[in-house]
Amino acid sequence: MISIKSRLEIEKMRLAGKITGMALVEASKHIRPGISTAQLDKIVHDYIVRQGAVPSFLHYNGYPASICASVNDAVVHGIPSRDIILKEGDIISIDVGAYINGYHGDAARTYPVGKISDEAARLIAVTKESFFRGIKYAVHGGKLGDVSAAVQEYVEKNGYSVVRDLVGHGIGRNMHEDPSVPNFGHAGKGVKLVSGMTLAVEPMVNAGEYDVCVLDDDWTVVTEDGSLSAHYENTIVITRDKPEILTLYDEV
Repeated sequence: MISIKSRLEIEKMRLAGKITGMALVEASKHIRPGISTAQLDKIVHDYIVRQGAVPSFLHYNGYPASICASVNDAVVHGIPSRDIILKEGDIISIDVGAYINGYHGDAARTYPVGKISDEAARLIAVTKESFFRGIKYAVHGGKLGDVSAAVQEYVEKNGYSVVRDLVGHGIGRNMHEDPSVPNFGHAGKGVKLVSGMTLAVEPMVNAGEYDVCVLDDDWTVVTEDGSLSAHYENTIVITRDKPEILTLYDEV
């Protein structure tokens, strides 16, 4: 069942979204060669707690950390570790959520570590832009397939592939709510979008094929062909005009 949020609920989600977005800003200040993903996890965890919120991911379905830290060919759900040390030329996707006053925010970014290749930089840029191409259609009266199709079209036009096995989702009182939000599909199809719907739209884009597999830790999803992957996500609210982005604080 899809939850339509009231004005009060959306106001609460704005706070959760702000803390989530600012947690990514905090993480980005520390991304450099030589830092471990466990150190980044602690930085983000401590920031969220200082804001009076709870890290949404910590212990969620048994997940052991406050962020997902996915390096290079890791698509999502990479578990932070003291043994994973970032190197010059890596890319890292950080996914984070914050829970406060009964509501969640959820967002992700892919960052360069030092100087990266032109191809890696292009992958990050296309992934980010695909999000914005998609949410142009995230308005009251539209169809969810309009968003999905716009993401897929832009990604594939640029020679990349969208992951099929993982999708975005509704969000609110629960981290994952209906509906599922694929990054592929057909315009004019799917759920009708209504003002007050809150969605986590999150293109996951591979430089190679879209096939993925899960590592032995039962969490980390990697590209099957070893190609690089990037991730860009924000929590949005559907309105009658353009969608409101609740977690975008690193670009304003």
